[in-house]
Amino acid sequence: MELVHLGHACVVADTGSARLLFDPGAFSQGYETLEGLDAVLITHQHVDHLDVEKLPALLERNPGAELIVDPGTAEQLREHDIAHTVREPGETFTVGGAGVEVVGHDHAVIHPDIPRIRNNGYLVDGTLLHPGDAFTVPERTPDVLLLPTAAPWLKVSEAVDYLRAVAPPLAVPIHEAVLANPELHYGMFRNLAPQGTEVRVAPRGMAVAS
Repeated sequence: MELVHLGHACVVADTGSARLLFDPGAFSQGYETLEGLDAVLITHQHVDHLDVEKLPALLERNPGAELIVDPGTAEQLREHDIAHTVREPGETFTVGGAGVEVVGHDHAVIHPDIPRIRNNGYLVDGTLLHPGDAFTVPERTPDVLLLPTAAPWLKVSEAVDYLRAVAPPLAVPIHEAVLANPELHYGMFRNLAPQGTEVRVAPRGMAVAS
């Protein structure tokens, strides 16, 4: 599998049988000109994961791509008349030649006074997990975890605990755009990762093989 991190939560995954784009949001760049996508998968409705204004042009460049979203995001898309498919936790489906399982349920708590929204995590071929904004631990260990680094709902100790709970062979940090110096967090991941887990930073726009 080849991964390209386009900043923050946005990642292109080429499984060899499907080309998938996750979370093209407002804090990411470079996804606007992508072609040959089989699917665009949105974990939840926040603007750093979904830029509704840029989405129609992306889909126009990829007429064969299925837009897959959580129920909360679907409400936004209906307002903009953007065709989509709603998937919920517990569902499994195939896109391109890849099998996808929807995991998790809710966004992590930002503050008790802020209502929680829906959040889909996506487990691709049982090997790659994009958790969105949640600490979902799948029933089976993925080969690659896209690891959230920093957010209003996240502190570094929680990210380390999540990394240890999933304990994948490879972790690729994402969701870093709110930081001025993400290397500080990356160093903690490397130093505190569970035995057998490699933490590999994917520079923006550069392909990384898993």
